Formats: sequence, C-alpha cells, structure tokens
Amino acid sequence: MNPQTGQSSKLLKLIILALLGSISMVLMFLNFPLPMLPQYLKVDFSEVPALIAAILFTPIAGVVVEGLKNTLYLIYTGAADPVGVVANFAAGTLFVVPVAMIYHKFKSTKSLVSGLVTSSVIMAIGMSVLNFYFILPAYSWFMGWETMSTNVKWVTIMAGILPFNAIKGIVIGALFVPLFIKMKPWLEQKGIRSSSAA
Repeated sequence: MNPQTGQSSKLLKLIILALLGSISMVLMFLNFPLPMLPQYLKVDFSEVPALIAAILFTPIAGVVVEGLKNTLYLIYTGAADPVGVVANFAAGTLFVVPVAMIYHKFKSTKSLVSGLVTSSVIMAIGMSVLNFYFILPAYSWFMGWETMSTNVKWVTIMAGILPFNAIKGIVIGALFVPLFIKMKPWLEQKGIRSSSAA
C-alpha cells in the first residue's frame, strides 16, 4: 500500500473517531430515567457512536470513542462528577468490547445481535461487581457520606444498578440493530471495512 494512502487512511480514521467521540458526548446530555428505578440512573444513547466505531474498525476504536466522550464530558462539566464519568467509561467499555469481538469473528447481523445480548449481560453483572467494590464506596467518599453497609450496597445494586444496566443494554441494542442494518450497505459501498483498519 502507498505510504501516503496509508497516512490518509489513518488520518481519516482519527477524524471519524474524534467526530464519533464528540457526538457521543452530546448524546450523554440527552438522557432520561426509567420508570420504577432510581431517578439518578438515566439512559442515554452515547454508546451508539462507540458501537459504530467498534464495528467499523476494531473493539479498541470503540474504547477510544468511550474515552474521548468521557474526557470531553469531564472537561465540559468541570469535573463535577469524576466518579460517574469513570463509571460511565467502565460501563461503555464492558458493553462495546464484547459485541465488537463477537461481530468481528463472525461478521453477520446474527452475531451482532448475539453480541449485544452477551454485552448486556456482561455490563449488568460487571457494573454490579464494580459498584459493590469500587464505585459506590468511591461515591460515598467523594460526596462525604458515611460508608455504605454491605446490605445498603446490595439493595442499591439489586434494586437499581443491575436491572438498569440490563435494560439499558436491551434499549441500546434495539436501537442499534436497525441502524446497523441500514448502515451496512452504505459502509460496503464506500469500501470502509473494519478489516482494512490499522
């Protein structure tokens, strides 16, 4: 491959990732709570651009978009909630990476759906574990609250965090599948394939 063409391809990839990261950050502000769950747990669609990057290029590209999104959000909000930003990055990574790995292995819409279901389960369980051991204690420390008891943490997770992340994964997946189906012919027509990415 021509070195100049390779450089242009890498530059295009960087521009696309930066654009997707910026769109993802904006989507973080378009959030809404779920009925019957705590109001502070809000669904947004900021994982969709990261999923596009991960499917278009590699799983790592999706992580890069997640990192850009949360860094921009942290700068924009003035680091008002660093624990929440870290939690958002962790949740996004747990969701995006498995689905991209499964999709890139089989390259089909069916594998994408299987990956989204798998990712929803991984995100729900993974975030429950991270909240129990790290995120909830960090929130308590950051907010100056008393240390949460084990029972309080379990109730918070089982009544809020676990079902929230499971539902969030299902909602994002339900939105992404038809979007991907519509995008796939266009991506193939333009010749932008994940296998060609560096």
